[in-house]
Amino acid sequence: MAFPVDLRRCQILGLAGTAFLAAGGETAGALPVRDLLHPSSAGAALGLVGVYFGVVLLIAAWALLGRLVRGPRPPTPRALLLVLAVWAAPLLLAPPLFSRDVYSYLAQGAMIEAHMDVYAHGPARLGGPLADEVAPLWRHTGAPYGPVFLAVAAALSALTRGELPAGLFGMRLVALAGVALMAAALPRLARHSGADPSAALWLGALNPLVLLHLVAGAHNDAVMLGLLGVGLVAALGRWPVLGAVLVTLAALVKAPAVLGLAAVVVLQVRAGRGPAKAVLTTTVAAAGTTVAATAVAGTGYGWIGALNTPVSPQNWALTTLLGRATRALLEHLGSDLAPLAIPAWHALGIAAAVVAIVLIWLRLRPRPVYALGLSLAAVAALGPAIRPWYALWGLFLIAAATPSTSVRHRTAAVTGVLALCVLPSGGAADTGQLVLAVSGGVLAVVVLWQARQAELAPALGRAA
Repeated sequence: MAFPVDLRRCQILGLAGTAFLAAGGETAGALPVRDLLHPSSAGAALGLVGVYFGVVLLIAAWALLGRLVRGPRPPTPRALLLVLAVWAAPLLLAPPLFSRDVYSYLAQGAMIEAHMDVYAHGPARLGGPLADEVAPLWRHTGAPYGPVFLAVAAALSALTRGELPAGLFGMRLVALAGVALMAAALPRLARHSGADPSAALWLGALNPLVLLHLVAGAHNDAVMLGLLGVGLVAALGRWPVLGAVLVTLAALVKAPAVLGLAAVVVLQVRAGRGPAKAVLTTTVAAAGTTVAATAVAGTGYGWIGALNTPVSPQNWALTTLLGRATRALLEHLGSDLAPLAIPAWHALGIAAAVVAIVLIWLRLRPRPVYALGLSLAAVAALGPAIRPWYALWGLFLIAAATPSTSVRHRTAAVTGVLALCVLPSGGAADTGQLVLAVSGGVLAVVVLWQARQAELAPALGRAA
Protein backbone atom coordinates (compact mmCIF):
# COMPACT_ATOMS: atom_id res chain seq x y z
CA MET A 1 0.00 0.00 0.00
CA ALA A 2 1.41 3.41 -1.03
CA PHE A 3 2.31 6.01 1.57
CA PRO A 4 -0.08 8.97 1.16
CA VAL A 5 1.63 12.09 -0.18
CA ASP A 6 0.31 15.61 -0.51
CA LEU A 7 1.93 19.00 -0.94
CA ARG A 8 1.14 20.19 2.57
CA ARG A 9 2.71 17.09 4.10
CA CYS A 10 5.90 17.68 2.10
CA GLN A 11 5.90 21.33 3.08
CA ILE A 12 5.59 20.59 6.79
CA LEU A 13 8.15 17.77 6.76
CA GLY A 14 10.71 19.92 4.96
CA LEU A 15 10.01 22.83 7.29
CA ALA A 16 10.65 20.54 10.26
CA GLY A 17 13.93 19.50 8.65
CA THR A 18 15.25 23.01 8.12
CA ALA A 19 14.00 24.05 11.59
CA PHE A 20 16.09 21.25 13.15
CA LEU A 21 19.00 22.34 10.95
CA ALA A 22 18.75 25.91 12.20
CA ALA A 23 18.36 24.86 15.83
CA GLY A 24 21.24 22.38 15.72
CA GLY A 25 23.42 24.93 13.99
CA GLU A 26 23.18 27.21 17.03
CA THR A 27 25.69 24.96 18.81
CA ALA A 28 27.23 22.85 16.02
CA GLY A 29 27.38 25.23 13.06
CA ALA A 30 30.23 27.30 11.64
CA LEU A 31 29.89 29.77 14.50
CA PRO A 32 31.97 32.87 15.21
CA VAL A 33 35.09 31.88 17.14
CA ARG A 34 33.84 33.45 20.36
CA ASP A 35 30.77 31.17 20.26
CA LEU A 36 32.44 27.93 19.23
CA LEU A 37 31.94 24.98 21.54
CA HIS A 38 34.36 22.11 21.91
CA PRO A 39 33.19 19.25 19.68
CA SER A 40 33.04 16.93 22.70
CA SER A 41 30.75 19.25 24.69
CA ALA A 42 27.14 18.25 25.28
CA GLY A 43 25.80 21.27 23.42
CA ALA A 44 27.89 20.62 20.30
CA ALA A 45 27.02 16.91 20.36
CA LEU A 46 23.29 17.58 20.66
CA GLY A 47 23.49 20.18 17.91
CA LEU A 48 25.27 17.77 15.57
CA VAL A 49 22.62 15.12 16.14
CA GLY A 50 19.93 17.72 15.52
CA VAL A 51 21.49 18.93 12.28
CA TYR A 52 21.70 15.45 10.78
CA PHE A 53 18.20 14.66 12.03
CA GLY A 54 17.07 17.73 10.10
CA VAL A 55 19.09 16.87 6.98
CA VAL A 56 17.46 13.44 6.71
CA LEU A 57 13.99 14.91 7.26
CA LEU A 58 14.68 17.44 4.50
CA ILE A 59 15.91 14.76 2.10
CA ALA A 60 12.79 12.68 2.85
CA ALA A 61 10.51 15.67 2.25
CA TRP A 62 12.28 16.37 -1.04
CA ALA A 63 11.98 12.73 -2.14
CA LEU A 64 8.26 12.69 -1.31
CA LEU A 65 7.80 15.95 -3.19
CA GLY A 66 9.51 14.30 -6.17
CA ARG A 67 6.88 11.57 -6.11
CA LEU A 68 4.21 14.22 -6.18
CA VAL A 69 5.89 16.03 -9.08
CA ARG A 70 5.96 12.78 -11.06
CA GLY A 71 2.35 11.98 -10.20
CA PRO A 72 -0.84 12.54 -12.21
CA ARG A 73 -1.51 15.95 -10.62
CA PRO A 74 1.86 17.61 -10.12
CA PRO A 75 2.06 20.91 -8.23
CA THR A 76 2.43 24.06 -10.30
CA PRO A 77 5.73 25.95 -10.41
CA ARG A 78 4.14 28.69 -8.28
CA ALA A 79 3.19 26.14 -5.60
CA LEU A 80 6.75 24.76 -5.63
CA LEU A 81 8.19 28.24 -5.21
CA LEU A 82 6.05 28.64 -2.10
CA VAL A 83 7.42 25.35 -0.76
CA LEU A 84 10.96 26.62 -1.38
CA ALA A 85 10.22 29.81 0.55
CA VAL A 86 8.75 27.86 3.48
CA TRP A 87 11.69 25.46 3.64
CA ALA A 88 14.25 28.28 3.44
CA ALA A 89 12.60 30.48 6.09
CA PRO A 90 14.15 28.87 9.22
CA LEU A 91 17.62 29.17 7.68
CA LEU A 92 17.39 32.93 7.17
CA LEU A 93 18.58 33.76 10.70
CA ALA A 94 20.52 30.54 11.35
CA PRO A 95 24.30 30.67 11.84
CA PRO A 96 26.47 29.72 8.86
CA LEU A 97 26.38 25.99 8.24
CA PHE A 98 28.70 23.47 6.55
CA SER A 99 31.44 26.00 5.69
CA ARG A 100 33.28 29.08 6.99
CA ASP A 101 33.62 30.59 3.51
CA VAL A 102 31.16 33.36 4.32
CA TYR A 103 33.66 34.78 6.81
CA SER A 104 36.25 34.89 4.02
CA TYR A 105 33.80 36.83 1.86
CA LEU A 106 33.29 39.42 4.59
CA ALA A 107 37.01 39.74 5.28
CA GLN A 108 37.78 40.19 1.58
CA GLY A 109 35.10 42.87 1.33
CA ALA A 110 36.66 44.68 4.29
CA MET A 111 40.08 44.44 2.65
CA ILE A 112 38.80 46.16 -0.47
CA GLU A 113 37.24 48.86 1.69
CA ALA A 114 40.67 49.30 3.28
CA HIS A 115 42.30 49.53 -0.20
CA MET A 116 44.20 46.26 0.18
CA ASP A 117 44.99 43.96 -2.74
CA VAL A 118 42.81 40.90 -2.05
CA TYR A 119 44.54 38.95 -4.79
CA ALA A 120 48.06 39.47 -3.44
CA HIS A 121 47.24 39.03 0.25
CA GLY A 122 45.00 36.89 2.40
CA PRO A 123 42.73 38.09 5.22
CA ALA A 124 45.65 37.84 7.65
CA ARG A 125 46.85 41.16 6.19
CA LEU A 126 43.57 42.74 7.35
CA GLY A 127 44.05 41.47 10.90
CA GLY A 128 41.57 42.01 13.69
CA PRO A 129 38.51 40.02 14.75
CA LEU A 130 37.16 39.53 11.23
CA ALA A 131 40.35 37.90 9.98
CA ASP A 132 40.27 35.57 12.99
CA GLU A 133 36.94 34.17 11.78
CA VAL A 134 38.49 32.93 8.52
CA ALA A 135 39.51 29.27 8.45
CA PRO A 136 43.30 29.08 9.16
CA LEU A 137 43.93 27.41 5.82
CA TRP A 138 42.73 30.49 3.89
CA ARG A 139 44.01 33.36 6.05
CA HIS A 140 47.14 33.75 3.94
CA THR A 141 45.52 32.96 0.57
CA GLY A 142 44.39 35.56 -1.94
CA ALA A 143 40.76 35.73 -3.05
CA PRO A 144 39.84 33.27 -5.84
CA TYR A 145 36.73 35.27 -6.82
CA GLY A 146 36.06 37.74 -9.59
CA PRO A 147 35.58 41.51 -9.26
CA VAL A 148 31.77 41.39 -9.42
CA PHE A 149 31.41 39.37 -6.25
CA LEU A 150 34.18 41.26 -4.49
CA ALA A 151 32.44 44.54 -5.31
CA VAL A 152 29.28 43.16 -3.69
CA ALA A 153 31.29 42.07 -0.64
CA ALA A 154 32.93 45.50 -0.39
CA ALA A 155 29.57 47.27 -0.63
CA LEU A 156 28.18 45.02 2.09
CA SER A 157 31.22 45.73 4.26
CA ALA A 158 30.67 49.47 3.90
CA LEU A 159 26.95 49.11 4.63
CA THR A 160 27.40 46.97 7.75
CA ARG A 161 30.54 48.80 8.97
CA GLY A 162 32.27 45.52 9.76
CA GLU A 163 29.59 44.31 12.20
CA LEU A 164 29.67 40.54 12.00
CA PRO A 165 25.98 39.68 12.61
CA ALA A 166 24.83 42.28 10.07
CA GLY A 167 27.46 41.09 7.58
CA LEU A 168 26.42 37.45 7.89
CA PHE A 169 22.77 38.36 7.44
CA GLY A 170 23.58 40.56 4.46
CA MET A 171 25.63 37.85 2.78
CA ARG A 172 22.78 35.39 3.26
CA LEU A 173 20.40 37.85 1.61
CA VAL A 174 22.81 38.07 -1.32
CA ALA A 175 22.78 34.26 -1.60
CA LEU A 176 18.99 34.20 -1.37
CA ALA A 177 18.82 36.71 -4.22
CA GLY A 178 20.93 34.33 -6.28
CA VAL A 179 18.64 31.39 -5.43
CA ALA A 180 15.62 33.51 -6.39
CA LEU A 181 17.18 34.18 -9.81
CA MET A 182 17.85 30.46 -10.21
CA ALA A 183 14.24 29.63 -9.39
CA ALA A 184 12.97 32.31 -11.77
CA ALA A 185 15.12 31.03 -14.66
CA LEU A 186 14.46 27.30 -14.31
CA PRO A 187 10.88 27.10 -15.66
CA ARG A 188 11.72 29.18 -18.75
CA LEU A 189 14.86 27.16 -19.47
CA ALA A 190 12.90 23.93 -18.98
CA ARG A 191 10.15 24.95 -21.42
CA HIS A 192 12.75 25.89 -24.02
CA SER A 193 14.49 22.53 -23.56
CA GLY A 194 11.32 20.44 -23.66
CA ALA A 195 11.54 19.49 -19.98
CA ASP A 196 8.88 19.71 -17.28
CA PRO A 197 9.12 23.07 -15.44
CA SER A 198 7.91 21.58 -12.14
CA ALA A 199 10.44 18.75 -12.33
CA ALA A 200 13.15 21.30 -13.14
CA LEU A 201 12.27 23.38 -10.07
CA TRP A 202 12.16 20.28 -7.87
CA LEU A 203 15.63 19.12 -8.90
CA GLY A 204 17.31 22.47 -9.50
CA ALA A 205 15.91 24.79 -6.81
CA LEU A 206 14.31 22.72 -4.04
CA ASN A 207 17.32 20.43 -4.03
CA PRO A 208 18.73 19.85 -0.50
CA LEU A 209 22.16 21.01 -1.69
CA VAL A 210 20.65 24.40 -2.56
CA LEU A 211 19.17 24.80 0.93
CA LEU A 212 22.16 23.38 2.80
CA HIS A 213 24.95 25.15 0.96
CA LEU A 214 23.60 28.10 -1.00
CA VAL A 215 21.11 29.27 1.65
CA ALA A 216 22.49 27.94 4.97
CA GLY A 217 26.10 28.19 3.78
CA ALA A 218 25.57 31.52 1.93
CA HIS A 219 27.96 30.47 -0.85
CA ASN A 220 28.56 32.86 -3.72
CA ASP A 221 27.86 30.01 -6.16
CA ALA A 222 24.21 31.10 -5.77
CA VAL A 223 25.02 34.47 -7.34
CA MET A 224 27.03 32.83 -10.13
CA LEU A 225 24.24 30.38 -10.99
CA GLY A 226 21.50 32.99 -10.69
CA LEU A 227 23.22 35.35 -13.12
CA LEU A 228 24.06 32.46 -15.44
CA GLY A 229 20.44 31.30 -15.46
CA VAL A 230 18.89 34.69 -16.21
CA GLY A 231 21.62 35.34 -18.79
CA LEU A 232 20.62 32.20 -20.67
CA VAL A 233 16.96 33.20 -20.43
CA ALA A 234 17.82 36.58 -21.97
CA ALA A 235 19.76 34.85 -24.74
CA LEU A 236 16.75 32.63 -25.46
CA GLY A 237 14.72 35.73 -26.27
CA ARG A 238 15.61 38.79 -28.24
CA TRP A 239 18.39 40.03 -25.97
CA PRO A 240 21.55 38.09 -26.86
CA VAL A 241 23.80 41.00 -25.90
CA LEU A 242 22.15 41.25 -22.48
CA GLY A 243 22.54 37.48 -22.17
CA ALA A 244 26.28 37.75 -22.88
CA VAL A 245 26.60 40.58 -20.34
CA LEU A 246 24.81 38.61 -17.59
CA VAL A 247 26.77 35.42 -18.26
CA THR A 248 30.00 37.42 -18.15
CA LEU A 249 28.97 38.91 -14.81
CA ALA A 250 28.39 35.35 -13.58
CA ALA A 251 31.92 34.41 -14.70
CA LEU A 252 33.23 37.47 -12.83
CA VAL A 253 31.79 35.94 -9.68
CA LYS A 254 33.30 32.50 -10.27
CA ALA A 255 35.21 31.55 -13.40
CA PRO A 256 33.46 28.28 -14.47
CA ALA A 257 30.42 30.26 -15.66
CA VAL A 258 32.49 31.52 -18.60
CA LEU A 259 31.46 28.32 -20.41
CA GLY A 260 27.98 29.85 -20.62
CA LEU A 261 29.22 32.17 -23.37
CA ALA A 262 29.38 29.14 -25.68
CA ALA A 263 25.69 28.55 -25.05
CA VAL A 264 24.93 32.21 -25.79
CA VAL A 265 26.70 31.88 -29.16
CA VAL A 266 24.85 28.67 -30.06
CA LEU A 267 21.50 30.17 -29.09
CA GLN A 268 22.16 33.14 -31.39
CA VAL A 269 23.06 30.84 -34.27
CA ARG A 270 19.89 28.83 -33.70
CA ALA A 271 17.91 32.09 -33.83
CA GLY A 272 19.25 32.74 -37.35
CA ARG A 273 22.29 34.92 -36.69
CA GLY A 274 25.46 34.02 -38.60
CA PRO A 275 28.15 32.16 -36.58
CA ALA A 276 30.79 34.85 -37.15
CA LYS A 277 28.43 37.63 -36.09
CA ALA A 278 27.29 35.64 -33.04
CA VAL A 279 30.87 35.05 -31.91
CA LEU A 280 31.84 38.69 -32.50
CA THR A 281 28.80 40.08 -30.67
CA THR A 282 29.32 37.80 -27.70
CA THR A 283 33.06 38.49 -27.54
CA VAL A 284 32.63 42.28 -27.65
CA ALA A 285 29.88 42.19 -25.02
CA ALA A 286 31.95 39.94 -22.75
CA ALA A 287 35.11 42.02 -23.13
CA GLY A 288 33.30 45.29 -22.52
CA THR A 289 31.55 43.89 -19.45
CA THR A 290 34.83 42.57 -18.06
CA VAL A 291 36.61 45.89 -18.46
CA ALA A 292 33.71 47.89 -17.02
CA ALA A 293 33.10 45.55 -14.06
CA THR A 294 36.79 45.43 -13.17
CA ALA A 295 37.05 49.22 -13.33
CA VAL A 296 33.98 49.70 -11.14
CA ALA A 297 35.17 47.13 -8.59
CA GLY A 298 38.61 48.73 -8.46
CA THR A 299 40.30 45.38 -7.85
CA GLY A 300 42.46 45.33 -10.95
CA TYR A 301 43.09 42.20 -12.98
CA GLY A 302 44.64 40.14 -10.21
CA TRP A 303 41.63 37.82 -10.48
CA ILE A 304 43.22 36.27 -13.59
CA GLY A 305 46.22 35.06 -11.59
CA ALA A 306 43.91 34.06 -8.75
CA LEU A 307 42.57 31.26 -10.94
CA ASN A 308 45.64 29.34 -9.73
CA THR A 309 44.68 29.67 -6.06
CA PRO A 310 45.92 26.52 -4.26
CA VAL A 311 43.41 23.88 -3.20
CA SER A 312 42.89 22.53 0.28
CA PRO A 313 45.12 19.60 1.27
CA GLN A 314 41.97 17.94 2.66
CA ASN A 315 40.28 18.24 -0.72
CA TRP A 316 38.80 14.95 -2.00
CA ALA A 317 38.59 15.64 -5.72
CA LEU A 318 39.16 12.56 -7.89
CA THR A 319 42.44 13.83 -9.36
CA THR A 320 43.71 14.84 -5.91
CA LEU A 321 42.94 11.41 -4.48
CA LEU A 322 44.70 9.74 -7.39
CA GLY A 323 47.63 12.13 -6.97
CA ARG A 324 47.98 11.29 -3.27
CA ALA A 325 47.89 7.57 -3.98
CA THR A 326 50.51 7.94 -6.72
CA ARG A 327 52.70 10.13 -4.50
CA ALA A 328 52.53 7.57 -1.68
CA LEU A 329 53.52 4.80 -4.08
CA LEU A 330 56.43 6.80 -5.50
CA GLU A 331 57.62 7.72 -2.01
CA HIS A 332 57.52 4.05 -1.06
CA LEU A 333 59.64 3.29 -4.11
CA GLY A 334 62.04 6.10 -3.24
CA SER A 335 61.39 8.02 -6.45
CA ASP A 336 62.27 11.71 -6.75
CA LEU A 337 59.12 12.17 -8.84
CA ALA A 338 56.81 11.90 -5.83
CA PRO A 339 56.31 15.71 -5.43
CA LEU A 340 55.11 15.88 -9.04
CA ALA A 341 52.35 13.32 -8.63
CA ILE A 342 49.52 15.60 -7.51
CA PRO A 343 50.30 18.44 -10.02
CA ALA A 344 50.51 15.85 -12.80
CA TRP A 345 47.12 14.36 -11.93
CA HIS A 346 45.62 17.84 -11.69
CA ALA A 347 46.93 18.64 -15.19
CA LEU A 348 45.54 15.35 -16.50
CA GLY A 349 42.18 16.15 -14.92
CA ILE A 350 42.05 19.56 -16.57
CA ALA A 351 42.98 18.01 -19.93
CA ALA A 352 40.30 15.34 -19.50
CA ALA A 353 37.74 18.03 -18.67
CA VAL A 354 38.64 19.93 -21.85
CA VAL A 355 38.27 16.79 -23.95
CA ALA A 356 34.96 15.96 -22.29
CA ILE A 357 33.64 19.47 -22.93
CA VAL A 358 34.59 19.31 -26.62
CA LEU A 359 32.89 15.92 -27.02
CA ILE A 360 29.78 17.11 -25.18
CA TRP A 361 29.38 20.14 -27.44
CA LEU A 362 30.04 18.16 -30.61
CA ARG A 363 27.26 15.76 -29.68
CA LEU A 364 24.76 18.08 -27.97
CA ARG A 365 25.23 21.38 -29.79
CA PRO A 366 21.50 21.48 -30.71
CA ARG A 367 20.74 21.40 -26.95
CA PRO A 368 23.04 24.12 -25.60
CA VAL A 369 21.55 24.39 -22.09
CA TYR A 370 21.95 20.65 -21.50
CA ALA A 371 25.44 20.68 -23.03
CA LEU A 372 26.43 23.54 -20.72
CA GLY A 373 25.10 21.66 -17.67
CA LEU A 374 27.10 18.55 -18.55
CA SER A 375 30.19 20.66 -19.25
CA LEU A 376 30.02 22.33 -15.83
CA ALA A 377 29.51 18.92 -14.24
CA ALA A 378 32.69 17.72 -15.99
CA VAL A 379 34.62 20.74 -14.70
CA ALA A 380 33.47 20.05 -11.14
CA ALA A 381 34.16 16.31 -11.32
CA LEU A 382 37.58 16.49 -13.02
CA GLY A 383 38.90 19.73 -11.53
CA PRO A 384 41.58 19.92 -8.83
CA ALA A 385 39.10 20.80 -6.07
CA ILE A 386 35.58 19.73 -5.26
CA ARG A 387 33.00 20.48 -2.61
CA PRO A 388 29.39 19.24 -2.43
CA TRP A 389 28.03 22.58 -3.62
CA TYR A 390 30.18 22.41 -6.75
CA ALA A 391 27.80 19.70 -7.94
CA LEU A 392 25.18 22.44 -8.31
CA TRP A 393 27.12 24.03 -11.18
CA GLY A 394 26.02 21.32 -13.58
CA LEU A 395 22.98 20.06 -11.70
CA PHE A 396 21.18 23.41 -12.02
CA LEU A 397 21.18 23.29 -15.82
CA ILE A 398 20.83 19.51 -16.08
CA ALA A 399 17.64 19.91 -14.04
CA ALA A 400 16.41 22.52 -16.50
CA ALA A 401 17.25 20.66 -19.68
CA THR A 402 17.37 16.89 -19.28
CA PRO A 403 14.45 15.16 -20.97
CA SER A 404 15.38 11.86 -19.34
CA THR A 405 13.70 10.68 -16.16
CA SER A 406 16.56 8.24 -15.53
CA VAL A 407 19.14 11.06 -15.62
CA ARG A 408 16.99 13.01 -13.19
CA HIS A 409 16.77 10.02 -10.85
CA ARG A 410 20.52 9.39 -10.90
CA THR A 411 21.22 13.06 -10.30
CA ALA A 412 18.80 13.05 -7.37
CA ALA A 413 20.53 10.01 -5.87
CA VAL A 414 23.91 11.76 -6.05
CA THR A 415 22.33 14.78 -4.36
CA GLY A 416 21.11 12.67 -1.45
CA VAL A 417 24.59 11.30 -0.86
CA LEU A 418 26.38 14.66 -1.14
CA ALA A 419 23.93 16.26 1.28
CA LEU A 420 25.33 14.04 4.02
CA CYS A 421 29.03 14.59 3.32
CA VAL A 422 29.96 17.71 5.33
CA LEU A 423 29.80 18.50 9.03
CA PRO A 424 27.79 21.61 9.98
CA SER A 425 30.94 23.21 11.40
CA GLY A 426 32.66 22.89 8.02
CA GLY A 427 35.61 21.15 9.67
CA ALA A 428 37.08 17.67 9.37
CA ALA A 429 35.21 14.89 11.16
CA ASP A 430 36.62 12.64 13.87
CA THR A 431 35.19 9.27 14.85
CA GLY A 432 33.04 10.67 17.63
CA GLN A 433 31.46 13.27 15.35
CA LEU A 434 30.77 10.66 12.69
CA VAL A 435 28.98 8.51 15.26
CA LEU A 436 26.85 11.47 16.36
CA ALA A 437 26.02 12.42 12.78
CA VAL A 438 25.01 8.87 11.90
CA SER A 439 22.96 8.67 15.10
CA GLY A 440 21.02 11.81 14.11
CA GLY A 441 20.33 10.42 10.66
CA VAL A 442 19.27 7.01 11.97
CA LEU A 443 16.97 8.65 14.52
CA ALA A 444 15.28 10.55 11.69
CA VAL A 445 14.83 7.32 9.70
CA VAL A 446 13.24 5.65 12.73
CA VAL A 447 10.86 8.57 13.25
CA LEU A 448 9.89 8.56 9.57
CA TRP A 449 9.32 4.80 9.64
CA GLN A 450 7.11 5.06 12.71
CA ALA A 451 5.13 7.88 11.09
CA ARG A 452 4.64 5.76 8.00
CA GLN A 453 3.41 2.80 10.04
CA ALA A 454 0.98 5.06 11.92
CA GLU A 455 -0.40 6.37 8.61
CA LEU A 456 -0.82 2.89 7.16
CA ALA A 457 -2.37 1.25 10.22
CA PRO A 458 -5.91 2.71 9.87
CA ALA A 459 -6.01 1.89 6.16
CA LEU A 460 -4.85 -1.67 6.80
CA GLY A 461 -7.52 -2.02 9.50
CA ARG A 462 -10.25 -0.88 7.10
CA ALA A 463 -9.00 -3.27 4.44
CA ALA A 464 -9.11 -6.15 6.94
